[in-house]
Amino acid sequence: MKPTKATRLTSLPAGTAQVVIVTGEGWRTTHATLETYDRAGDHWRPALPPLPARIGADGFSDRHVEGVPTTPTGVYAIGPTVYGIAADPGVRYPYHRVAVDDWWNAEPDSPHYNSFQRSAEPLGGQSEALWREDPAYTHFAVITYNMPPTVPAPVPHAGSGIFLHQFSRAEGNPTAGCVSLSHEHLVAVLTWLDPEAAPYIVLSPAERLDRY
Repeated sequence: MKPTKATRLTSLPAGTAQVVIVTGEGWRTTHATLETYDRAGDHWRPALPPLPARIGADGFSDRHVEGVPTTPTGVYAIGPTVYGIAADPGVRYPYHRVAVDDWWNAEPDSPHYNSFQRSAEPLGGQSEALWREDPAYTHFAVITYNMPPTVPAPVPHAGSGIFLHQFSRAEGNPTAGCVSLSHEHLVAVLTWLDPEAAPYIVLSPAERLDRY
């Protein structure tokens, strides 16, 4: 079987049977390619065709911090819940339909930093009113940067709210640090992801993928 990008990865947990790989040419690019792979025995095979994606307006970073539009490099699990303003498109994860007063906490001094919360009052900092982020949050999966199981607890100011979501503009655009896709491509990825396969996502400039 022909080697793939997934074949080169050495840091995935043993139980992982799906992986998403997001790579771009260089550190400063805002354009990336998202690839999906299923494990077949000792081999990895492509699941969906390569998909055009966008990343942070300042490209990739090994040292992402709150408020800086970089996409954090590394290997991350997919969060246990998929969210969205629209109805469940048929994902295999538990799905939470976003409503008014649903927030993502981006207040570094909060004990609930970098987590989903319901609140009738703004949460402070750059916390996101999820129900207002249309069309970006039509559907989104959480990339577990700066949150369990990647770290025991979120580190204040290290960054929050890194998602796999829809383009904010139809033609695509840089993000604040998330990975974005067209609506059609996003739904294809979200409905492919299977929690039973313990999927991970790898974010990296193409030339540094061998670190992972």
